[in-house]
Amino acid sequence: MIARKIAVKGIVQGVGFRPFVYTQAIQNKLTGWVRNTSAGVEIEIHGDDTGINGFIRALQNTPPPLSVVDHVQIDEIPFVKYPGFEIKSSKTEDGSFIPISPDMVTCADCQKELFSPDNRRFRYPFINCTNCGPRFTIIKDIPYDRPKTTMSTFPLCKECNEEYENPLDRRFHAQPVACQQCGPTLELLINGESIAAADDAVLTARKMLAEGKIVAIKGLGGYQIACDAMNQASLQTLRSRKHRSDKPFALMAFNTDIIQKYVQTNDAELHVLSSSQNPIVILNRLANFTFPDEVAPSQNTYGFMLPTSPLHLLLLEPAPEMPEVLVMTSGNMSDEPIAYQDEDAFQRLSKITDAILTHNRPIHTRTDDSVQRIFNEKPYLIRRSRGYAPNPIRLQDELPPILATGAELKNTFCLLKDKYAFLSHHIGDMENYETLLSFEQGIKHFENIFRAQPESIAADLHPDYMATRYAVARTSQESLPLIQIQHHHAHLASVMADNHLPLNHEPIFGLIFDGTGLGTDRTIWGGEMLLGNAAGYQRLFHLQEMPLPGGDAGIKKPSRIALAYLWQNQLEWLEDLPVVQSLCADDKTMLNSMLQNQINTPLTSSMGRLFDAVAALIGIRAEVTYEGQAAIELENCMDHADSGVYDIPLDGTQIVLKPLFEQIIGDIYNNIPVSKISARFHRGIAELCLSAAEKVHAQYGSKLIGLSGGVWQNMSLLNLTYSKLTSAGFSCLVHQQVPTNDGGLSLGQSMAAAAFIKGIR
Repeated sequence: MIARKIAVKGIVQGVGFRPFVYTQAIQNKLTGWVRNTSAGVEIEIHGDDTGINGFIRALQNTPPPLSVVDHVQIDEIPFVKYPGFEIKSSKTEDGSFIPISPDMVTCADCQKELFSPDNRRFRYPFINCTNCGPRFTIIKDIPYDRPKTTMSTFPLCKECNEEYENPLDRRFHAQPVACQQCGPTLELLINGESIAAADDAVLTARKMLAEGKIVAIKGLGGYQIACDAMNQASLQTLRSRKHRSDKPFALMAFNTDIIQKYVQTNDAELHVLSSSQNPIVILNRLANFTFPDEVAPSQNTYGFMLPTSPLHLLLLEPAPEMPEVLVMTSGNMSDEPIAYQDEDAFQRLSKITDAILTHNRPIHTRTDDSVQRIFNEKPYLIRRSRGYAPNPIRLQDELPPILATGAELKNTFCLLKDKYAFLSHHIGDMENYETLLSFEQGIKHFENIFRAQPESIAADLHPDYMATRYAVARTSQESLPLIQIQHHHAHLASVMADNHLPLNHEPIFGLIFDGTGLGTDRTIWGGEMLLGNAAGYQRLFHLQEMPLPGGDAGIKKPSRIALAYLWQNQLEWLEDLPVVQSLCADDKTMLNSMLQNQINTPLTSSMGRLFDAVAALIGIRAEVTYEGQAAIELENCMDHADSGVYDIPLDGTQIVLKPLFEQIIGDIYNNIPVSKISARFHRGIAELCLSAAEKVHAQYGSKLIGLSGGVWQNMSLLNLTYSKLTSAGFSCLVHQQVPTNDGGLSLGQSMAAAAFIKGIR
């Protein structure tokens, strides 16, 4: 008879790990115990060697599906004759921490019970088990036990308690477990007054949605706003009330059969749609079946997701009188963070919606929906939040505790501890006080639940970013080192860490393309070709510097950017060019004066601004209402059958743009369709990347290339460039676990700061 003590680290709480251990111990005729600790799961097993070995094999090879086992420590201990196997109470250990499971959508077993009339949880909108339901959004502290969640105020009824205490039940220690007798309840509010409760609230909300009303819904991580995706009047009203003129709305349908009526899907896309993370997946629309233009103006894609909670399943349950697709957009005004606290939501959303479907289970951490595309049959994240956060990025080395504060747009923060990088949920654009508060609250929560106190803070170079100001203020208050990382260096370090490369990996060639990032020369960078790693970089090539009229505020006026680019290259503002016609005489006079006198026209090498300029030059978009709109519409009009390529030459360290504009203007005068001009521009950028890669390989020997920055959300450009580079024998790194946009920047900041602290060169 032998015995073993086993410590398991990873996502092993709230995922059915202790019941799994209990079942395996019984099946292998072992005695001992298991318990949660602040560091993971601790196990003692006593029995014969056959049983012990069988138990360990199961632990290592077939753990519960939602668990992530990072490390298993097995030690020999003296055999003790225990009477049986038990699950002990949780143990708190000072300073210890564990990764926390993200929220997971309703599992198949719970869905079946939800719609089974003979089940005691029939149509209960908060049904869950150890395989599904809220996690991260309800956790206040660790270990993950019910008293440390927002479910602490809901005492279990007799039946639920029996399930909760039974190790062989799939609801054993499922912390949000509840039923109609003891759990959260629904209310439907109109003008602040409750008009229906429980299932009547769902049925009334369904009726209102069918009648074209707009309804706010309290989801897993915050409030959402829903309406019939086929009702044009409802869509127009929603856009007007939400002050969201053009940005696409997300859509939700009951199942993938319905989704496939409207969009093209492949196996990889269907897999992600149906996964436990259940993100919004951006899919190509079918030409023969479309929604009103107000769903996604000037887009050839729709963002679809399946129901994210039992409440959403009940709302979307198919019926002849019900819309089969709902708009499901964030519960906020444009540019505000999503509402998640009830009183705040009632106040803000009553101006937008006709009713509010709410409940009394508090949300501790607001979390937006995640957004994905598929590239090379693999997930390609656009926004990493519900379902993914706070899953850590596992690192090659144990690194010092560092907080990285991210950037201004699409902000996330990152907290390093041991061999983990805990990347936060999507915070949003740091442009108002409410988002700053959400950012600060998120940092405090992460530092608490992961028992991490940063010894240094990394931030962007830009002094006016709210995230940088936070870092400056906090390092001053706490006497911590402040390490400022250049924006595009952070992107390069991010894509390397995302692909599990160590800090001291040999330098790679980075194609870092985005809209804005302050350079070390105080100009605005964004079309950067770097050679480097987490420890440092060389700026080998960059786009020719161009004036940006109005600075950051001028980004909303691509027509002005296009004319400024023509002016810089001594190209005439010809009256019959679409971009010239888009501006009145006074605008052109003022713009000319700004350029001549260098008034508020900072220089930029931004690839994002180049896309804006081309879109405006050929008449696609003169002004934008959301970030990236001009570039998105330029991509959407692309003729993929056209094989033309614009020449974009390299001259020393500069990528020269005058020939590009001359070729585009020539095609405009030759009446070449904008779809072909778009294709030739995209192919020209891809060819430029290949030409630069070949030069770098010849001089430095590097054949490994990293692609990072928001411009690489352009799937046409990504596919063209990736194909050209790999066909020429280069290896390409793209993002996998974090977004290619600024949502992944904080990971790179933390890696560059760690390399600096460790003295890596």
